Amino acid sequence: MFMNVQVTVDQLRRLKLSGMAKAYEAVLTAPIQEQLTADLLIGRLAEAELQHRVNQKTELYLHQSKLRYHAHIEQIYCNAARNLTKDQLLTLADGRYLEQAANILITGATGCGKSFLACALGRQACALGYRVLYFGMNRFLERITQSKLDGTYIKLLNQIEKTHLVILDDFGLHPMDGVTRLAMLQILEDRYGKKSMIVTSQLPVVKWFEFLKEPTQADAILDRLAGNAHRVELEGDTLRKRKIG
Repeated sequence: MFMNVQVTVDQLRRLKLSGMAKAYEAVLTAPIQEQLTADLLIGRLAEAELQHRVNQKTELYLHQSKLRYHAHIEQIYCNAARNLTKDQLLTLADGRYLEQAANILITGATGCGKSFLACALGRQACALGYRVLYFGMNRFLERITQSKLDGTYIKLLNQIEKTHLVILDDFGLHPMDGVTRLAMLQILEDRYGKKSMIVTSQLPVVKWFEFLKEPTQADAILDRLAGNAHRVELEGDTLRKRKIG
């Protein structure tokens, strides 16, 4: 009997049905009076395999995302003084903005939890089955410049275009030249009405035009970035000492 069970488990693993194999082993350890009928057993195994694959996919997307913080929605601090309510957070966490290809613009002072919130939403997107890419703005600008030099610019644009959610952290902290402004405009043009972005900034949105300097490019960038966006304007003192978002 044991050999037959072990053979079955080994075969399931060879077929890359690890979730099903683990569930099968667990079922066999249950007392005889709790053993499942054939139809219930098949249902339990299929459900376990499906959940296993969802978990694997989420872990893969999280690894590929390069999120700055290991942040969860449940860790986000909400109250009136912070200008962030539970209802507002839950509205963003349900992922409908991704279905609508809407953006999220998160602004506030240094240390108020902008990046942590962006990463929590990024993790939530991965759990919902969306591919995510995180860029600190400085690294993003460096990546654009380097790709122009080594001939991988189009490859980078294609990678970004295919990603469901792109997070740009600390927009406005580092100056942008004409090359990087045009690159950002191209990325926004590719994604407009199709994919979402989360942008964090110490600068309020009304000052982004001034930061971008060149009026024509600034108009085009802001039209695509802010035209269909949820705005989160965080307030209050720094949260870094709290160790929470």
